Amino acid sequence: MVIRRALALRLAAALTGTVALGLAAPAQAAASEPLDYVALGDSFSAASGVLPLDLSAPLLCARSTANYPNVVAKRTGARLTDVTCGGAQTKHFTESQYPGVSPQLNAVDADTDLVTLTIGGNDNNTFINAIVACGTAGVLSGGKGSPCKDANGDSFIKQIDANTYPAVKASLSAIKAKAPQARVAILGYPWILPAKADPSCFAKMPVAEGDVPYLRGLQAHLNKAVQRAASETGATYVDMAAASEGRDACAPLGTRWMEPMLFGTNFVPVHPNALGEKGMAEQAIGALNLK
Repeated sequence: MVIRRALALRLAAALTGTVALGLAAPAQAAASEPLDYVALGDSFSAASGVLPLDLSAPLLCARSTANYPNVVAKRTGARLTDVTCGGAQTKHFTESQYPGVSPQLNAVDADTDLVTLTIGGNDNNTFINAIVACGTAGVLSGGKGSPCKDANGDSFIKQIDANTYPAVKASLSAIKAKAPQARVAILGYPWILPAKADPSCFAKMPVAEGDVPYLRGLQAHLNKAVQRAASETGATYVDMAAASEGRDACAPLGTRWMEPMLFGTNFVPVHPNALGEKGMAEQAIGALNLK
């Protein structure tokens, strides 16, 4: 009887353990389920100009497989849906950017766990207009004075405040509405130019000495607008200012995160290179505590 009872107790314990393991298995599987990660945004998210190209993306998006979303996904094991596209504006979250290209927000749903993006620089054509205007003025002035600032004043700043800031805020709110449980991170733009003019950089970035701080101030203002929109919508702002200091387009190859207008390595100038995209990924991973 004692032996039979002992065997019965062992059998019961074994069955209990089996049931417990059976119940625990789904929970463990759920815990190890990869993040459902959607990458949105413009050329700084797409890494336009960096090879190799993502052949699954529309050619006009110039999306790279070395962009920061891919780096984040590889580092964290996340399941990535990448709809980033060069030239994207906030309006392309809700409307098609090119024929056959769906609005970017279509990729986001209630099951999305993580969203990252850069956006706002192309609204009002802020970046391209400022770079072209200041580059042209710099060449014509021989690099002296502040011809771009003199001609444009605070017009770019006013456009950011009146149009870009509310558009970025509305976009972040729309993401939150579609994916209420997701962590949403919007990255600031890494520095394009140093704080002070570097005469040796004029051949690569033909911006007049007085316009270097002008353009830098414009970029700082855009990043502040993005940061404000993030704060007001509950998104995480990934500050790139400190991390990209000294890694602007005037820094040497191997140090710089941003390629210059001339004599750079990217086929799309004045954009982050592969090293810059890795740096952006590191900052996003740290800000979101994804390590």
